[in-house]
Amino acid sequence: MTSDHSVKNGWQALATLLTHQARPEQNAAGTSVNVPLTRGSTVLFPTLEDMNARGKLRYEHEYIYGAMGSPPQHELEKILATIEGGTHCQAVSSGLAACTMPFLTFLKTGDHCLLPDNVYGPTRRFANHTLKRFGVETTFYPPSLSPEKLQAYFRDNTRMLFTESPGSHTFEVQDIPALAALAHKNNALLTLDNTWGFGIFKPFEHGVDISVQALTKYPSGHSDVIAGAIIVNTPEHWKILRDTAIELGQLAGADDCWLTLRGLRTMGVRLAHQSQSALAIAQWLTTRPEVEKVLHPALPDCPGHEFWKRDFKGAGSLFGVILKADYAQSAMERFINNLQLFGIGASWGGYESLVLPTSGGMITRNYEAPTDGAGPSFRLQIGLENIEDLKADLSQAFVLLKS
Repeated sequence: MTSDHSVKNGWQALATLLTHQARPEQNAAGTSVNVPLTRGSTVLFPTLEDMNARGKLRYEHEYIYGAMGSPPQHELEKILATIEGGTHCQAVSSGLAACTMPFLTFLKTGDHCLLPDNVYGPTRRFANHTLKRFGVETTFYPPSLSPEKLQAYFRDNTRMLFTESPGSHTFEVQDIPALAALAHKNNALLTLDNTWGFGIFKPFEHGVDISVQALTKYPSGHSDVIAGAIIVNTPEHWKILRDTAIELGQLAGADDCWLTLRGLRTMGVRLAHQSQSALAIAQWLTTRPEVEKVLHPALPDCPGHEFWKRDFKGAGSLFGVILKADYAQSAMERFINNLQLFGIGASWGGYESLVLPTSGGMITRNYEAPTDGAGPSFRLQIGLENIEDLKADLSQAFVLLKS
């Protein structure tokens, strides 16, 4: 069993970086400790020469025009690239926009891409509808396939292998270094939805080409921001990504960027606490007679645990629970409806605890997942509440599960 200590240190290692990066230089009296909130569309220049010179800096984090990003966005992009270990970052309007932008940037008509069958539902819909309409074909593969078996899914025109590790509903952890090697052998890019692993999994150290983030989750941390980011690690990828973002008018609003910067300052201590609480509750749930299995990457029987143990510096606050086969979907729904401290809602990564069913039509997939052959399933996001209070709330709802 993984210790709390190993989970905690991954977040604590970020503390100094999160506190000091992307702040104004503190070399003059009266300097604010935070980046000022700058809203604006038009940017004025003293001369046409100045305007034309600034216009050539589209690949730099410069304030040129509001639709190309604000000062808070540019500062946020710098710190996100540093945390992920990449060279450049493009902030966008949502986590879904971050997931879809790599397709629009790096694929063209006639290309083929591979997505894991447990992928985030809106990403799947985008592939099945918009990408298909644009002439890009998608194949969904079982997320736990070995590289040897996954090779059979590649075609001569496969240009992207998309990964989500762990899956945000079924929590399989993928062997990202092996998948990166496989993608590159087939002349394809490896894209990773690294939202769960932000700050504790370094994508570019493991061969990833493009990393995407839902800033709505851990970075903002207060359930009041919709934003996303794409991080890359080469000048070539950065230029085409930046051009595509400008051409699509993709950016994140100044207010959302400012709030995310503020949220990042406390992300280390928030997630150090939440990850410990989540693991403690996950371990406690394994002892409950109603529970068939807990899908937490730090638990040894979670699919891909060995990759989590090898590659991650900690764990997140989101995990899954599978009930015993004795319980019907309706019983689980009664259990969820009677929770008092867990809000029923999508998203995760905020300061509050949440619950969401992951069976009963919530996921579309074709492969045999860890939830198959057992009872209904749900996922828990563990917030900053007292652990004993959360356990008590789950316990009283378990009583009603049986009624």
